[in-house]
This record gives sequence, structure tokens and C-alpha cells, in this order.
Amino acid sequence: MEEAVADCVAALGTVTDRDWGKVRAGRLEWDCRETAAHIADDLIAYAGRLAGRSTAGHLPFTISLDEDTDNAGVLKTIEATGALLAAAIRTTPRAVRAFHSYPFRHANREGFAAMGVAEVLLHTHDIAEGTGITYEPPAELASFVLTRIFPQVRPGPTPWQTLLWATGRGALPGREPVTGWKWSNNPLLHSERLVLEGVTPATAAGLSLAGDGGYEWVGGAAADGTREGAGIMVRQYEEGVFHPEWGMYVLVRRDDDRAVGAMGFHGVPDGEGRVEIGYDLVAGARGHGYATEALRTLSAWALARDGVRTVAAVVERENAPSRKVLARAGFTEAGEEEGRVCYELRG
Repeated sequence: MEEAVADCVAALGTVTDRDWGKVRAGRLEWDCRETAAHIADDLIAYAGRLAGRSTAGHLPFTISLDEDTDNAGVLKTIEATGALLAAAIRTTPRAVRAFHSYPFRHANREGFAAMGVAEVLLHTHDIAEGTGITYEPPAELASFVLTRIFPQVRPGPTPWQTLLWATGRGALPGREPVTGWKWSNNPLLHSERLVLEGVTPATAAGLSLAGDGGYEWVGGAAADGTREGAGIMVRQYEEGVFHPEWGMYVLVRRDDDRAVGAMGFHGVPDGEGRVEIGYDLVAGARGHGYATEALRTLSAWALARDGVRTVAAVVERENAPSRKVLARAGFTEAGEEEGRVCYELRG
């Protein structure tokens, strides 16, 4: 957050002598001064929601600049509100969610960080375009935004070019222009003892490379099956076929915020309304009913989606514990091939 704001202030600080109120900000309907004020307003709004743990909706306040505030003063306000959001992000516990309208009505601290950075980068670009200066932020900032709140956008030549295209501000070879867009925070489902947290491309990349993905795992590390599933998600993201709701979910205990495993879909439902599910728990969390609880929750969620009629799972015949999990969750045997048993749960 601090790097994005510092980069914004450095770029726009070179044109504070211009009349921002008379210049349109790129393709926006706002002028450059309105756009700069909007950056500060969004940053303080995000900070307020996150620090105040606001879950019901937008907070009833906004920021306004004194009439005699010059352009340098506007930039100081962006610096201050950016610092407040950065502080809120640093001090908010990992599991906390606060309100954001789209698409799941919540975001965690990483989501708010990505949204804040996006506001700064994109609107700095708009103002730079309006004032006729060149602006390109560090690639890692654009990548941070893309891999957290643009999970369905296939990577392009560079992260910055891709982000501009994804928000209707640029073109990419071989891709249609974007005329409408929204970012997407990760989905979240609750069961009695667990929170099922949808995995972002950034989290998947971390897990696939033997990292912790931002979680504290029971036993110290994710299971091999989770890392393999994360690698599949990374490939889906790179191919542009990643769908957040139909991906992987990390299973987190509500009482201590520790991850016990992962569960997820192999892809979106097929043309017959069938979707396949898989799961994996760390050794230290087995035998407590977590897999059954999560499977019931995720299967019920899937069967409640339009057009989904069947949730399927395929396990080795000799994997008795996994077969018991499926039976307890209401799945029944639907066939067997080469020692692998297919179980189904129908809506």
C-alpha cells in the first residue's frame, strides 16, 4: 500500500502546477481533481471498514477537501489516507472480514489491500493520462492486484498491461476490449466448526511452491494433495479458466484459525450439471469429522446453484477412510472402474 501511494505521489507531484479541475481524467467522466479526491475517499473508506470491522454495509461518512486545497494538499491527503489503510491492514487479524459489496459482500485484509492498491494505480493512470505524463507502476504491484481480485483474468504480456485491459483502459492482442468489469474477492462458506476459504491465484501459487499460502497449518504444513490441487489451480489461472467459486477452499478451524486441509472442485459443472469434488486433510486433523462436515457444506452449496444436479467424487477402493467420509456425507456408490469407486450425491 505504501509503495503504491509513494509511486502515485511521485508521479503526480510533477504536475501539481496544472489546473486539475479543468482536465478530464483519462476516460473517466471526472476531472483530475475529482479523481484524486476519489482516491483519498476510497482509501479512508476501506480503512474505516476494516478497522471498524464493519460487516453490515458502507459506513456513513465520506471525505471532503477544503475549497482552498491545492494539488499538493490533495496529494498529502492521499498520503495520509493511504497510511491509515496500511495501518488497518497491518493490525487486522487474518480471519477478519469487512463489508465490500461485490461479489460476496465481504473482503479480508489482503482483499482490501488489493482494492486499495488498485484504486491508487488505476486512478493515478487516469490523472496521468489527463495531464499528459507517462506513468507505469512497478510490475509487482499490478501483479498483486491481479492475483487477488482479478482471478478470472488470464495473465497477459505484462501485469500492468493486463490490469489496464481488465479495467477497460487498454488493449491486449487477441482479446476483445473490456467494457464492463468488477473485481472479485475470494468466496467464503461456514460450517459449524470450519470456515471454507476460497483460494486466490496468489494463495494457490504459494501452496504449490511448498509455502503456507498465508495459513497456519495443523502439523506445520499443507498436505501433498493440497499442494497438488493448488498447482492445478495455478495452471487454470494461467490458462484463463479459473473460477473462484469452483476452485479450492482451505478448511480453517473457527476456534483457533488453523488450517486442517483443503477441499474443492476439479472445475466448473459440465453440461449435464455434474461437478467433481476432492479433498485432503493433514494427518494431525484426521478423525475429527472435519472432512465430512466440510463435504456436506460444500456439496449443499454446489447443489443449490442453478443447473447443478450431481456432485461426484472418485476414490480408490482401498481408501476406506475417504469412502466412509463420503458415505457419512450422504454420497452413494455409482460405479467402479480399475479399483476406483465413483460416489455421487444428487440434488
